[in-house]
Amino acid sequence: MRYSGRPEAGRRLARSVAHLRDANPVVLALPRGGIPVAREVARALDAPLDVLVVRKLGVPWQPELAMGAIAEGGFRVLNEDVIRIGRVAEDSIARIEARERTELDRRARLLRGGKERTSLSGRTVVLVDDGMATGATAAVACLAARESGAERVVLAVPVASPEAARRVGAVADEVVCPFTPADLGSVGAAYDDFHQLSDDEAARLLEPA
Repeated sequence: MRYSGRPEAGRRLARSVAHLRDANPVVLALPRGGIPVAREVARALDAPLDVLVVRKLGVPWQPELAMGAIAEGGFRVLNEDVIRIGRVAEDSIARIEARERTELDRRARLLRGGKERTSLSGRTVVLVDDGMATGATAAVACLAARESGAERVVLAVPVASPEAARRVGAVADEVVCPFTPADLGSVGAAYDDFHQLSDDEAARLLEPA
């Protein structure tokens, strides 16, 4: 299975979460790549769209490899196996987290344009990203949504590794993913167009239609 781009992936994913339409859902995108996907899901569910800003904590010498992730509200999840195998020191983790926390706050202000976060109290929260390789950022997003008052947390992505789906399944009430290839090398491999969104492009996609 391949997707032409994130909007098409969102439309196809929306069919897989149609059963949530009457569950009083709020759709939260994981920026930036999850926003075009989530926009289509929110439209199909007739649900409000917001973001939950999450930042990956990359290994110092290989930033794309997640040793953990942080989310709005001060939440953090660490991948102890990666930290142990990579022998990452605690001061390195603290330094990287401080830097990413600054970027997280900046991005949240920019994407929301100063608006308040959507209340999650008593709602079904549908967290949407463009895919999951390790599941680290999605896992911390699930915890943050639940601690913010969500009654039910659903993680929905167009593509994920089986390992990531299992990992997030331990913290989400439901994981929806129509494509879980055993040999997923990268999320981008499932897309024809997987360009990196700019902050401006992401913010425009969050504006009401």
